[in-house]
Amino acid sequence: MSLARAVHLAAAAGALLALAWTVRHGLAQPGTAAAYGALIALGEALRHRPGAPGDDREAAPVAAAGSLAYALLGEVGGAPATHGVPQVVAVVLGATLAGAAGRPPAPDRLARRMAGTALAALCFQPLHRAGPCPYYVLSLLLLLALTAVSDAVLAAALARSRAGGRYAAALRTELRALPGIGPAVCATGVTAALAPSVAGLWVLPLCCLPLLVVQVSARRRGAARRTCARTAASLARATELAGCTPAGHAVRVAELSRAVGRELGMTEAGLGVVEYAALMHDVGQLSLLDPVPAGATEPLPPEERRRLARLGGAVARLAPLEGVDAAEVAAAVERQADPYREQPLAARVVRTVNAYEDLACGTGHGPAAALGLLRRAVAAGSLDHEPRVVEALARVLARDAPGRTEV
Repeated sequence: MSLARAVHLAAAAGALLALAWTVRHGLAQPGTAAAYGALIALGEALRHRPGAPGDDREAAPVAAAGSLAYALLGEVGGAPATHGVPQVVAVVLGATLAGAAGRPPAPDRLARRMAGTALAALCFQPLHRAGPCPYYVLSLLLLLALTAVSDAVLAAALARSRAGGRYAAALRTELRALPGIGPAVCATGVTAALAPSVAGLWVLPLCCLPLLVVQVSARRRGAARRTCARTAASLARATELAGCTPAGHAVRVAELSRAVGRELGMTEAGLGVVEYAALMHDVGQLSLLDPVPAGATEPLPPEERRRLARLGGAVARLAPLEGVDAAEVAAAVERQADPYREQPLAARVVRTVNAYEDLACGTGHGPAAALGLLRRAVAAGSLDHEPRVVEALARVLARDAPGRTEV
């Protein structure tokens, strides 16, 4: 059983137990539960879709903040909150599913929200029972920091289980993302947990209004990024329609390049550069009067390959790319024909994966023979492919299709 499946089953079991407990004992303070449930459902209903490679950090920050606020709620209008941990989990789950009607959240994200909410509620209960404390707010912030780090650890493990690569690299990616929307979610969660103790539940919309504005802006930014991603895909498609490359070549190179980059421990931003560069690496072939057979440029003279790469890089510099550094994408494209020691890592990955794809599909060698040719070229001292990139490619292929790439 994979780690992701085990986490999903554990989250489902915990959620069922929480629902059963809540049904058996009844809903404590239903008005409070309804207010926070409505806030979570609203945030989930306004959830934005990822807009570009790597743009999937927290798609519903208002819902996340509302979940944490309900887990950390101690008083409402001067009266102590009486809901327990099981009710917190049950209300957050029900509100999330209600707000996501027709667009269910990804299982990983739902499991992480259930785990984070349960952890925050469990840790908060002893603090709440201890009574007034001069460092109460600081304790809440530290608790939320612990919850955020724990969520990053779980997210990295799930990403590693699904996509492979190194756990340390996945964890670094998640930790680097925390200073983004994370502090705003935590601050809003603390505010929405403390303010009702004095002002009542009506203050909840005011607490979450700034984060709601951020979420709406994120939706618009996501739409712009999706447009840019479609532009890059259209440029890749143009080479296929012109007969320069086989159908689906650029997409296959992009998907495999991203997997190899993850295996090498690249950051999420670096993986975005790799993916865009892979989609656009053959654009320079549109300048050819006679297309290269099967789009395989490796047999061309070095100067011709450099010319095509420079043309592709020039197009990449003009492309409206969001979420990645367009200059890095252009450099990865225009350095495709250089010796690997002179290339950025993104260019090395795309060059090697493209060569593998050309050999395996374009020239009909097959996956095992194609990988064997690359390994033999490296053993012979070729400067076209970095050895560690070739071996990372071999590990990805072996993991995706065991036994397929043995030579």
